[in-house]
Amino acid sequence: MSGSSAGGVGRGAGQRGAAKASAAAAGGRRTERLLNLVIALSATRRWLTKQQIREAVPQYADCATTQAFERMFERDKEDLRELGVPLVMGGEDPLFDDEAGYKIDRDAYALPEITFTPGELAVLSLASRVWQQASLAGPATRALVKLRSLGVEPDESSLVGLEPRVRTSEPAFDPLYAATRDRTPVTFEYRRSGGEPGTRHVEPWAIVSWHGRWYLVGHDRDRADVRVFRLSRVSSAVRRDGRPGSYSVPEGVDAREVVAGSVRAPVSRPARLRVRSGTGLALRRRATGVRPGHGPDASHDEVLLDVADVETSADELAGYGADVVVLDPPELRAAVLRRLRGAAGLSEQVAR
Repeated sequence: MSGSSAGGVGRGAGQRGAAKASAAAAGGRRTERLLNLVIALSATRRWLTKQQIREAVPQYADCATTQAFERMFERDKEDLRELGVPLVMGGEDPLFDDEAGYKIDRDAYALPEITFTPGELAVLSLASRVWQQASLAGPATRALVKLRSLGVEPDESSLVGLEPRVRTSEPAFDPLYAATRDRTPVTFEYRRSGGEPGTRHVEPWAIVSWHGRWYLVGHDRDRADVRVFRLSRVSSAVRRDGRPGSYSVPEGVDAREVVAGSVRAPVSRPARLRVRSGTGLALRRRATGVRPGHGPDASHDEVLLDVADVETSADELAGYGADVVVLDPPELRAAVLRRLRGAAGLSEQVAR
């Protein structure tokens, strides 16, 4: 093959690769735009005019003219309807010739009533303890901010189901999660077991849950090596220490394997719980034994459970309130009572 032919083949392959990359990028922008459009139309009970939608959805700002926006919005409306999203058009007052607005029919978009077996409910209960709190990220957050600036107060409770959410007891979780997502270096004070806090400069790679605890896996710049950090030992605010996208995560890294190889699994100990009948499905699912109550105590069962971490288990058990009472071990009972008393004190302060 001649040099010119080889060069032509190379250029052709390069052009095809560039075309694929461009198509993938365009598809990503379209998906993000449609998601933000759904968020904007779901986050308010009011009808949104076209102009309000154009200002609320960040990607519509790229439209140079009103005609270009109109064409894009018409395509997006059809795409949403094809996806089964019930987009409807109407106005605030049918007696007046107001400008038409748009919103999503919540009744049609809501799931029908669903029933689950006790085992399925237990799995969902476990999942709900993990996926419950995280803020909407990036352009989606800006869409809600834009709605407020337009005088439209968002109803963020209607966005449940649009994005997974995570609740943890470690304050460091949210900023570290955002840093792993944005590939942004961070710095924080870290307290080693039995040692004094020290400053760490880290390129975060991933956050992993391991035996009921959260860990950060990343590149420690000071030690020029991979390190694992337990989030509960981060003793200061997490501060960004560089630009987003300033490093790459090595290919083939399995963060769970890194944690498993660096952290010893906690030793489990038995616990006895008094659990109200019909509650604590997640606890019953992983119980080592359940003893039904009798006589005056028939409304409660004794649930036997293996507990690996007292503080993490106390966070979970305190969430059940009066439905679960810890009988043993004493340190777990004390940890749960400490949380409940703290919550009761906070409620009294709010009431005042």
